[in-house]
Amino acid sequence: MNMNASSQTAKLPAYDRSKLTPGIVHIGLGNFHRAHMAVYLDDLFALGLAHDWAILGAGVREGDARMRDAMLAQDCLSSIIELDPKGKSARRIGAMIGFIEVQPDNATLIAAMAKPEIRIVSLTVTEGGYFIDPATGAFDPTAPDIAADAANPHRTAFGAIIAALKARRAAGIAPFTVMSCDNLPGNGHVAQAAVVGLARLSDPALADWIDATVAFPNGMVDRITPATGPRERSMAAAFGLGDDPVPVTCEPFRQWVVEDNFPAGRPPLERVGVTFSNDVHAYEAMKIRILNGGHATIAYPGGLLDIEYVHEAMAHPLILGFLNKLETTEIIPTVAPVPNTNLVDYYAKIVERFSNPEVADTERRLCLDGSNRQPKFIVPPLRDRLAAGQSCDGLALVSALWCRYCNGLSDKGTAIEPNDPNWDALQATAKLAQKNPQAWLDQRTIYGDLADNPVFQTAFATQLARVRDEGCEAALRAYIG
Repeated sequence: MNMNASSQTAKLPAYDRSKLTPGIVHIGLGNFHRAHMAVYLDDLFALGLAHDWAILGAGVREGDARMRDAMLAQDCLSSIIELDPKGKSARRIGAMIGFIEVQPDNATLIAAMAKPEIRIVSLTVTEGGYFIDPATGAFDPTAPDIAADAANPHRTAFGAIIAALKARRAAGIAPFTVMSCDNLPGNGHVAQAAVVGLARLSDPALADWIDATVAFPNGMVDRITPATGPRERSMAAAFGLGDDPVPVTCEPFRQWVVEDNFPAGRPPLERVGVTFSNDVHAYEAMKIRILNGGHATIAYPGGLLDIEYVHEAMAHPLILGFLNKLETTEIIPTVAPVPNTNLVDYYAKIVERFSNPEVADTERRLCLDGSNRQPKFIVPPLRDRLAAGQSCDGLALVSALWCRYCNGLSDKGTAIEPNDPNWDALQATAKLAQKNPQAWLDQRTIYGDLADNPVFQTAFATQLARVRDEGCEAALRAYIG
């Protein structure tokens, strides 16, 4: 891959950042937020619009403090490098103008969110950061972090939001809108369940007020943003971005579809390509099943075959053949129509995106956190197929490949390093499942009552036996036919 960008320079913000004032507090300043929402706002500010909607960064975890130090050292400018195969480009994003101190009690964060000029609080706290019981899809009040925050909510992101909303209500200030930008079905509903559910543990009247008064718009977000490592830092340096420790690389493609539910106001993001729609659920189901389900499909065969990069997996004929057949026969048929979208064309674009060699996204990143991702990306189409009396051999094979990956050895015998918050439990269960496949399905937080479905039981056991006895490639070949 050509990383020589010395003849190019990064574009600086095309507006006077000193004229920006904050309107948004964003919790969770990871790569995705800085390559997605912050870029849309940067584009909007460059049009001379909405300069009262700048971002204040925030976080509630130790890693957020490290990000704050890095961002403050460069005046909160983010380095964004778009990895177009036709030619990379870089820009400095100036949409964030400050980063709130990260404190155990979140006092400064709560005070900032209580100010009337903050009209949106947005979140990227990962799919697993909403304290959902995977078996029920409901908020889990027994989660340790929630239990520790129950009596006096302020320590978690949701507790800080509750404390700020309580302060605004007491001061007669209208509530802000809470906008999840995480990759979850019904992310607004999920965020609402977390905030209201935590509030109800200490103050039911406040919980009722939040439930009735605060807006939680649903949204679909999409842009592939690999993890940052030495390659990305070298690329940033080649663009004249110095020794930025936290540059972000991303594909050229981006998409954002949001419900227009912002009682406190919002920036006119439709001017820079954001779609405001009442059909967000259709867009998000399409994206989560076809794109995220596609990532899950190619992740574990790549991991088992010691393939490092996603584009290399896409160049493997058996992995691409597996993806093509699974998507066209078992996933896309479960996706309802989407406004102004051809699903076949959408999938073709995804194949192109996954195959982009410049992105250099890793198979290991796709394999990460399967215990949170599989229930959201693979189990829903599996459930739909079984409910309709249809075959599920390919989706069962995805589960079998994930199980074999969690067993901890690739097909060549290479050790697979822990790659899930629940790795120890997953590995122990995967080892049991090599002789007793039902042990894997009995993870009720992942499969729920599908563990008792005889069609799925048979399909999974058949696929796992083939992966175990004949190897990943043979299993893929047998499925493709």
